[in-house]
Amino acid sequence: MSSSQKQPAPAPRDLSGADAEDLALYREKFLQRLPASLDELHGPSHGVVELPLHMAWSGMTSYDISTPRQRMGLYRTVLHEGLRDDLPLYLNQDLLLQLWPVLRTLVGRTVRTVWEDAFPQLASRTRAAA
Repeated sequence: MSSSQKQPAPAPRDLSGADAEDLALYREKFLQRLPASLDELHGPSHGVVELPLHMAWSGMTSYDISTPRQRMGLYRTVLHEGLRDDLPLYLNQDLLLQLWPVLRTLVGRTVRTVWEDAFPQLASRTRAAA
């Protein structure tokens, strides 16, 4: 099929072999970036954070953690674009736990699932907030 032909995205249970493989690779990418424990996340809890170009390649590079919208944007960007060594530098365990009930709705399904599967305390924060 040519790339100009449009088909609706397959439902998760209706993935072709190639789509399932792509999804597995995408999931593996995020799994490899996870810290061993949330205790490793010692990033800033206040102030202005400047992200390097490999994470903030499009859009904002500077985030004021005291501003709720910027704080959420920072965490969303780091979760999606940050590498394994970036996560402890830019994410703070307490803030991540506090933000997670809303943040989980702003990140992609794969990111959300990988983090909640690895760290049940995130999923339990969501249930407690509901």
